[in-house]
Parts: sequence; structure tokens; C-alpha cells
Amino acid sequence: MNLKPLLASAAIITALPLTALADSAGTKAFVLEALENTLLAGDVEAVDQYFAADIIQHNEMFASGVEAQKGVVSFLKSSGAFKAEYLRVIAEGDLVAVHARYEGFGDTPMIGFDVFRVENGKIAEHWDNLIVEQPVNPSGRSQIDGATEITDLDKTDANKALVEEFITKALINHEQVDFTQYINPTNYAQHNPMVADGLEGFGAFMAQMAEKGITMDYAELHQVIGEGHFVLTMSEGALGGAPTSFYDLFRVEDGLIVEHWDVIAPMPSADAPHNEAGKF
Repeated sequence: MNLKPLLASAAIITALPLTALADSAGTKAFVLEALENTLLAGDVEAVDQYFAADIIQHNEMFASGVEAQKGVVSFLKSSGAFKAEYLRVIAEGDLVAVHARYEGFGDTPMIGFDVFRVENGKIAEHWDNLIVEQPVNPSGRSQIDGATEITDLDKTDANKALVEEFITKALINHEQVDFTQYINPTNYAQHNPMVADGLEGFGAFMAQMAEKGITMDYAELHQVIGEGHFVLTMSEGALGGAPTSFYDLFRVEDGLIVEHWDVIAPMPSADAPHNEAGKF
């Protein structure tokens, strides 16, 4: 994939006078460059340039450390089938979150969120959540289509606060909240493969879950990353009683959530090859 348009956009933002914003844009540009020059290019020798020697890996299939990262790049190069489409890239401080579609991990494309932490000029930590690509949902939306442009940079903190309050009150504490205080009741685009647009679609899905005796419980919110009107949350809990990792991406407009994407995946099993760092 050609990342030049994304890199160019990040470079433009880097030129802005706001120090924190410029730092985030530079970090974003660095991560995109690292992905292009290692994973996408299949260049094992370039890994040392971008990844810390003691990189912490939270994907249970891969060990921590730069040698394991080189092994990943080598494997993807040898497969000859790896492709990546980066739809949304948001950055806050030393964290960069990527919403992507991947080919080459197996027979079926994967949809995922990857989060990278940059320290001392190198990628020092990586988290992700992946799921096999699903058919379009009842509203005809895919897991990756929808808005991509980042706006409302001055509202990042307010948008993060809104989303964090929604996750905490509605999904963790199960409080009786007025959903219209958080979600636009007339304009809510849903990209979950099972759920239709609007609050009605969400309500219908939850009713179907209840009829089947399936519960969805968020237990802990581990991370909130925001840039403008995009906010990504990383949570753990249970789906149908099974330990589950929830990555949710929200788009906020005029103080209300108007779009939602997610990747919901099982937590690593006890016999996972590498789970020393834990999922979160």
C-alpha cells in the first residue's frame, strides 16, 4: 500500500505551532513510515531502525523483543501475500492507533486495530485486536467504510471525556442512562457486523442477545486514545461469559457519538504461545 498521502498529511500537521499537536503528528508519521519500510516492504534489516530492542509485544502469538519482530517481517515477506489497507490513523502523545484491513495472515482477510507506543524514537510497545472480515451488517455497512478525515482537533479532550463516561456508566456500571445524551438519536452509523444503524438497531440487537441468554459485559477500560472527533477505547470483559477484548472506535460530532466501529475478539487462552506481557 502507498502511504504517501497519509505521511504527507501528517507532515503538514507537524508544521502547526501547537507543540503537543506537532509531536503527535510526528509520531504518527514515524509509525506509518516504520510500517511501510518493514512490514509492507518486507525489509528485515530495517527493523532495528524503527523498533526498540526490547519492544513489548501484547499479541499472544509473538514474543517480545526485536528479534521476534524481525521474524514477523521475514514471515510476511516469505508468504508473498501480505497487504495492508490503513483506513484510520489517530495519534495522541506517544500512542498511534491504526484501523486496518489485512490480507496474507490466512485464507481470509482480517480487520484489526493496532496500537503502537513510541519511546526514544522507536516503537517500544504494541497492542492489537483482530477478527476475520465479516459480511456487511443489516444496514449494508462494512467493518471499515465510513468517515476517515480527522476534524475538530480542538475538541479532543471533550470527545474523550464523553466516550469514557459512556463506556463507564452504560457498559461497565450498567447504569440506567439516557442514551440520547451520548449517541445521536437520528444520526448514528453502525459498523458492527451484527448491528443496524441507529439506537433502534442497537436496541434490537441487545434484545436478540437477551433472548438467546447471551450477555455482554465490559469490566475494565484500559486505554482511551483520541484525536479530534475520533476516540478509540481498549476494554476487556466478557461476551456470553467468555473473556473478551473490546476495541471500540467512536466518531463524535457536536457532542454526540454519530459513528462506531469495533473489533471484538476472545482474550488469549492460558496455553497461548506468548502471553507474558498480557493482552493489555
